[in-house]
Amino acid sequence: MEGYYLALKKVVDVEDQSGKQLSPKQLREICESSYTDFGEKFMVYRKLREDGFVVTPGIKFGSDFAVYEHGPGIDHAPYIVQVMAPDSKMTATSMVRSGRLATTVRKQFIIAIPDPGKKSIEFLRYDWWRA
Repeated sequence: MEGYYLALKKVVDVEDQSGKQLSPKQLREICESSYTDFGEKFMVYRKLREDGFVVTPGIKFGSDFAVYEHGPGIDHAPYIVQVMAPDSKMTATSMVRSGRLATTVRKQFIIAIPDPGKKSIEFLRYDWWRA
């Protein structure tokens, strides 16, 4: 995902295994075959990167992205982000599981809901606290 982002920004050239440069269109096709819901996830990824965050895979936190203010090794990721479609449903159990995980690893859990048709993203953040 980072490679595609940087290729679109014309910061890097990406080559295939034979050394042939890949066009952004070819690279996107590869990404779409490798990532589930690549378009929606990339929309969120791009927004976070353009807002100045460092974005890494969030698989070790059970989410799509871990989001840093400065970067791995410099600070800890304060956020974990899960990308969800506008029409997807989240059960109460899933919300509690996500919140407990985020609390355990001292991060804020954020649900990103991209709407490619409107070219907008809603971010929902929830916090847990003790009474």
